[in-house]
Amino acid sequence: MEHPLEGVKVIELARILAGPWAGQTLSDLGAEVVKVESIEGDDTRRWGPPFVENGDDTSASYFHSCNRGKKSICVDFKTKEGQDIIKKLVLKADILIENFKVDGLRKYGLDFASLIKINPKLIYCSITGFGQTGPYAHRAGYDYIIQGMSGLMSITGEPSGQPQKMGVAVTDILTGLYSVTAILSAIIQRDKSGKGQHIDMALLDVATAVTANQGMNFLTTGKVPHRIGNGHQNLAPYQVFDCKDGHIIIATGNDAQYQRLCAILNLEEIAMNELFLTNADRLRNRTLLIEKLSCQTIKFLKKDLLEACEKQGIPAGPINDMSEVFDDPQVVYRGLSKEIDNIPTILSPFRFSDSEMKISKTSPKLGENTNEILSSIVD
Repeated sequence: MEHPLEGVKVIELARILAGPWAGQTLSDLGAEVVKVESIEGDDTRRWGPPFVENGDDTSASYFHSCNRGKKSICVDFKTKEGQDIIKKLVLKADILIENFKVDGLRKYGLDFASLIKINPKLIYCSITGFGQTGPYAHRAGYDYIIQGMSGLMSITGEPSGQPQKMGVAVTDILTGLYSVTAILSAIIQRDKSGKGQHIDMALLDVATAVTANQGMNFLTTGKVPHRIGNGHQNLAPYQVFDCKDGHIIIATGNDAQYQRLCAILNLEEIAMNELFLTNADRLRNRTLLIEKLSCQTIKFLKKDLLEACEKQGIPAGPINDMSEVFDDPQVVYRGLSKEIDNIPTILSPFRFSDSEMKISKTSPKLGENTNEILSSIVD
């Protein structure tokens, strides 16, 4: 079967996470991605331990998480020779991804305005912290800071503690994925217009957009949502509960599920109590409700309560650590991890009926493909 993006050529002038994540996703979908690195390489090659040993190359696991399947070429584009190399690559490219500061590539003649003259069909995607315009456009963007500025941290964590960030650089990853969506949309438009274009992606834009129902709750009511720990702003009971041997998540989405949960917990007396009858009632009386439910869940082993919830059609699940995740029967069955040349990798979650992903190559060694690529663009 063919890969969905077979024949698409991508130049990646990006490092750290958001841009490389976009590049890796395009590579998984079948595009040829040439990662242009400085002589020192992408900073994340040194973001360890842990490190991955790959022959004569040692790069951090972090680097391998977002650079699978690419080719690497070392270029110093501060020099005329380096700039010429990239321009020759651009001549045959469909897409360029970069995450330099605004106007950071203009002095090298590698900005959109310069390269679109060389290749009028080029899709040029710029990823920055704050976008190409606005009062913060000149600032560098860091995922952690963006999580704070976007409001995501204000709604994450326990009410009595500090605001919390996510356990992964979620705004970087989501910006990478939104960038792929934008790039593929621009390619479809190019098929109609014959023209390339500039895509302006910003971490703050993405992080603000994904506040989703929390942002809409504020825009609808004018009330600022606050941290409620593992509870849900719009549903109850919908949170983590204590068991004898740990914790599970129970996530009721309607009155019937809530009533069945009460039956499991031998709390029939509150199932139809007017204090908890509807979701709105349960939200108003959340503290009392959770106290009553928790007094019963603590009597169960995790396994037993999860089985009881599954039998009754009540959404519930365990809180797995990473070893449990990759041993989970569903994760194993779906083949979400594999080894390439004895190096582990986590697969992209795409599944197609009539095509397949292109995942046959590990992350490249620094400059591994320099000679091959230079030979391909010789005049």
